[in-house]
Amino acid sequence: MAITVETEHQNGAESVENRISVRSLWKVFGEDPDRAMSSEYTGKQKSEIQEELGCVVALKDVSFDVNEGETFVVMGLSGSGKSTLVRCLTRLIEPNAGEIYVDAEDVIKYNGRELTNFRRTKTAMVFQHFGLMPNRTILDNVSFGLEIQGIDKHTRWEKAREVIELVGLKGWEDNYATELSGGMQQRVGLARALAVDPEILLMDEPFSALDPLIRREMQDELINLQTTLKKTIVFITHDLDEALRLGTRIAIMKDGEIVQLGSKEEIVDNPADSYVEDFIRSISRTRVLGAGSIMQDASIVVDSSTGIDSLLKKLDETEEDHVFVTSSDNRLIGMVSEKDLSSDSLDKNSSLKELITNDPPILNRVYQDTPIDELVPLSAMSDCPVAVVDEEDTLLGIVTRGSLLLSLAESQQAQINDSSS
Repeated sequence: MAITVETEHQNGAESVENRISVRSLWKVFGEDPDRAMSSEYTGKQKSEIQEELGCVVALKDVSFDVNEGETFVVMGLSGSGKSTLVRCLTRLIEPNAGEIYVDAEDVIKYNGRELTNFRRTKTAMVFQHFGLMPNRTILDNVSFGLEIQGIDKHTRWEKAREVIELVGLKGWEDNYATELSGGMQQRVGLARALAVDPEILLMDEPFSALDPLIRREMQDELINLQTTLKKTIVFITHDLDEALRLGTRIAIMKDGEIVQLGSKEEIVDNPADSYVEDFIRSISRTRVLGAGSIMQDASIVVDSSTGIDSLLKKLDETEEDHVFVTSSDNRLIGMVSEKDLSSDSLDKNSSLKELITNDPPILNRVYQDTPIDELVPLSAMSDCPVAVVDEEDTLLGIVTRGSLLLSLAESQQAQINDSSS
């Protein structure tokens, strides 16, 4: 059972379910970890502790929550502690101190039997190195976790075939790992993890050994799978582009500590320190920031029963060129332009409904998190502002061509400033 907590959002309190809650987690490698964790050393740098005590602080007082169904990305350079962190979550590495709650149960307190069951049924891991068994077929590799659980051959093979098809490898069931490319082998690794139907997927730099094109294909595959499966994922990477592409939220680590945790928009727009600034220096803000960051309220929003004469009067008063038409519950029905309203072909019996345009390329809809860069071709194809809606098609705001051009100019100037500093 996931833990339900209240979090504050711009539109008020929202209920969020935490699947994972980590509190004050420490991992120190060396002979005197207790001293390294004492108040005498908590203010010292990792290098100082290593020099004085011979201890390596891999995790230092780490705390965070992972919400139900999100892709939580942990990123940092080599030695930052990110891989140690993901291994501590299943106690492949034993922490020295702290708490790890998964569905309100402290994994640190699990006995051997409970821990084994937790690893086999609730979580699954995908590593950088595929770890496939060369003497087994793809079907047997994928069904291996189910075999460990004692599932009969017919049932486990049936499930394995389902996930093999899901990751795009149908027809390769009887082949061996050595006959597959690196990208295909990683798909097998992902299928093997999904076959046990884990609630939580832990992925430790799973795509970093792949060439750039295959890596991007696997990222696309994961995005598509997550849209359908909605697993809770902890994804480890050293690549900022990958983190920004996949992450619901991102935790950036340095020397065993989380230096910033937030959405990709928060990290790119408000880096916590110079370390994070260095990471994002080459990132185009308009590739990361969404339409919601530059949208504004539509000047004229009416329902379909509004009279044409009154609309023309509003357009004259506001000097706007477009009217957005919504239902009584603010769902977007379409748009009407001033040109349509003032056409000589209209007569006194014409109604607003007859003039509504609802389809691209004239009226384009996007979500709040649609990258600003993706709005450019939409704006180029139509004089109408781009409508920003939610999944229920509720009109949230609009992005005008002027605000879009301004954001592109500001992003370009910020990159120039970053490169010259």
